[in-house]
Amino acid sequence: MPANDEAKPVDKGPAKLGSVDIEVFAHNLARMIEEGGKALAAYMKPREEGKIKGEMADNVTDVVKTVGQVAEYWLADPQRAVEVQASLGRAYLDLWAGAVKRMAGEPAAPVIAADPKDKRFADPEWSQNQFFDFLKQAYLLTSQWADRLVKDAAGVDEHTRAKAEFYVKQIANAMAPSNFVLTNPELLRETLAANGENLVRGMRMLGDDIKAGHGHLKITQTDFDKFEVGRNLATTPGKVVFQNDLFQLIQYEPTTAEVLKVPLLIVPPWINKYYILDLGPEKSFIKWAVDQGITVFVVSWVNPGANMANKNFEQYMFEGPLAALDAIEAATGERKINAIGYCVGGTLLAVTLAYLAAKKNNRVLSATMYVAQVDFTYAGDLKVFIDEERLQQLEAHMNEQGYLEASRMATAFNMLRANDLIWPYVINNYMRGKKPYPFDILYWNADSTRMPAANHSFYLRNFYLENKFAKGELKLGGVKLDLKKVKLPVYNLATREDHIAPAKSVLYGSQYFGGPVKYVLAGSGHIAGVINPPAKAKYPYWTGAEPRGDDVEAWRAKATEHPGSWWPDWFEWLKSQDPKTVPARKIGKGKLKPIEDAPGSYVKVRNWN
Repeated sequence: MPANDEAKPVDKGPAKLGSVDIEVFAHNLARMIEEGGKALAAYMKPREEGKIKGEMADNVTDVVKTVGQVAEYWLADPQRAVEVQASLGRAYLDLWAGAVKRMAGEPAAPVIAADPKDKRFADPEWSQNQFFDFLKQAYLLTSQWADRLVKDAAGVDEHTRAKAEFYVKQIANAMAPSNFVLTNPELLRETLAANGENLVRGMRMLGDDIKAGHGHLKITQTDFDKFEVGRNLATTPGKVVFQNDLFQLIQYEPTTAEVLKVPLLIVPPWINKYYILDLGPEKSFIKWAVDQGITVFVVSWVNPGANMANKNFEQYMFEGPLAALDAIEAATGERKINAIGYCVGGTLLAVTLAYLAAKKNNRVLSATMYVAQVDFTYAGDLKVFIDEERLQQLEAHMNEQGYLEASRMATAFNMLRANDLIWPYVINNYMRGKKPYPFDILYWNADSTRMPAANHSFYLRNFYLENKFAKGELKLGGVKLDLKKVKLPVYNLATREDHIAPAKSVLYGSQYFGGPVKYVLAGSGHIAGVINPPAKAKYPYWTGAEPRGDDVEAWRAKATEHPGSWWPDWFEWLKSQDPKTVPARKIGKGKLKPIEDAPGSYVKVRNWN
């Protein structure tokens, strides 16, 4: 998701101390300190009351332990240690020599240049001003050196190396000179021009976000007052026609005289809410699908509390997709359906298909996987959070309260793209003192759900840690699950820049299905690559040969690039499975009667006030 770019400096010239009102500036610094005290109090209060325990200790211990193994490799050989330190020393000497030349009025090429896509150093003063240019290059050299330390540590196992690389990257991101007022030319200009008023506002916003997070920092990424589920989000007309403890099933009103005979079931992830597929009329996949003449049903998962601590993965299958199949048959009279699974919803759908295949129950005509994984060998950056030791710590935490807080998963996802989803908002909110732009995707991103302890533990252990599903070792409902028995057609969508379900992982997972698989690669990432409506057509997509192996770029090199959205391609594929149509179905004419209007009540249960 794009970083917030609201705060643009008005004055592009150098900061002028003479324009500062010293008395006002001093007064604002005092106010900032006062607001800082309130923020600190908000942070300390739940800890003093025992509501928050020292959860940071496990994280810090793991960072020190992981980075320590890398350091141990270099320090074990004195010659190796000297060489790697000398390499950094030489880089600093080159930087200093260049700086001296510039001070003498001579031209000097930079020792290292920032990536042109790196928005942190976009301001001209990062290059034109000698002081800021020196800071920038020193930071980039140090970050590059630290990254090399990890990548070249030959004696470290791959999982530890991946964790160390992730931790070093987080530390480097946090220490960037762009994150501090005195070392960021834009922030310094704005602070001096505003006599420090921005810092007062920012510290007040920091305190508000800590209070909103009940002692944890819950960074505001959008203007929450601008959105409301049912008002300008999740507005496609429909009815809740079935519900149980785990989900509400929404059936949408038809907009065409004829509809495809086979209805469509969408299984979204339970980690987030379904309305990512129904953000608004212009972006809504659900509305678009309805307008193509599809009878659409969507699972809207509950936001569980401690009372659902023991709901496990098997129950999510039986009481989720399988219950939805029965409900759709009751509502439409159709025993067969087409199905879509998004992210972990796709993993659950694949498990359900394998279960149905084992039972020789042929109820699904076709399956579409949106950025969903069935094999977790190449599961991406999230794997750095998962090993036996970390999983035991997480399980102990979940067992205390019965669930994993939504904020924990949200933080993990944000850390995967910290320079887009964390630090721009730290700068904009707490240093510039500006509210972020209204952004529907970031509102949805913050409106995540809790996860029952039993279900989340099973998912992380059996899929991410042990990869049992791909190995054919997973048992649910008393049967061993084998995807090779799933012979139905699959439309397997991946996105090029996905950090959560990497395109490589989705491609590699295609081999496990027993029927024909159409692998499609979309531009952008986990969200924007999926939510790419034809009217906007922001990103292209690729179609090509039958998916084999795990080399995405080799597959793409022989594939055909198509401009615009992949949605119409999917619809043509879907129609080809069974093009028969019937008169549009009126909600409530079957055995199921409407319970309430869409979007229903489950989706409106939030984790903030």
